[in-house]
This record gives sequence, C-alpha cells and structure tokens, in this order.
Amino acid sequence: MSGTHLGSCLCGAVKFEIEGDFERFFLCHCQRCRKGTGSAHASNLFSSTAVLTWLSGENKIHTYRIPGARHSKSFCTECGGALARQAADGSMVVVPAGSLDTPVDLRPVGHIYCEDRANWDDCLHDLPEFNRLPD
Repeated sequence: MSGTHLGSCLCGAVKFEIEGDFERFFLCHCQRCRKGTGSAHASNLFSSTAVLTWLSGENKIHTYRIPGARHSKSFCTECGGALARQAADGSMVVVPAGSLDTPVDLRPVGHIYCEDRANWDDCLHDLPEFNRLPD
C-alpha cells in the first residue's frame, strides 16, 4: 500500500494526506483503545516513513495524551471523529483506518493486546492473536 492516501473526520472539517507506505495494520483490544473508540478495538495503520500533512481544519484538531503513557488520540473538536497523529516521539504516523477516504488495500495482520479484549467481543478467528504489540 504505497502512494498518497486521503482522510478526514466525520464532519469533513479536518482533511489530511498521508504520503508513503503503511507497514503494519493491527486491531488493538487494549482498554485505552476500546475507551477511545467506544468499540471492541481500534483499527490502526502504522508507518515509520510516511509523511502526514494537514490539508484543512488543523485548528480543529485536539490530541489527548495520557500522562506517563505512550497512548494518544487525535480527533476533530467539531464532530469527535478520529484523526491521524504523529507519535509523541516522532517515530511513526498512526492512522485510524476508518478515517481514510481512500481504499485500504492492506488487511489487518493481527489482533494485539488480546488479554484486554472485552468479554463481549467476538473476535475474527482467522487472524493471529498477540498479547501485546509484536516486534
């Protein structure tokens, strides 16, 4: 999956572009991702080389970072829609797959933080499972 990818929030006020390749795509079941998405898991694409560019609405972006943790979530202050974000240490771009407006040709490679999976979650049994982010 290379090239240019476009994304936006739910209301369309914030638009972004990702230039580059996604290296990994995980479904994360940690409690923080479940709280942040209100769902069984977050569906995030990761890239250590892609460039994130804001095309519009940058003044409507808020990033919440949990103190003392690596976890963060960027969202539109108008609609709450999840947005791409640069890791706090600058090491990678994290993109909620559902925020992309262009097709995603990459299939998730696995479930991570499965030990935190909600008891009501029916998992996708054909994907490998990991207790934490694999190396």
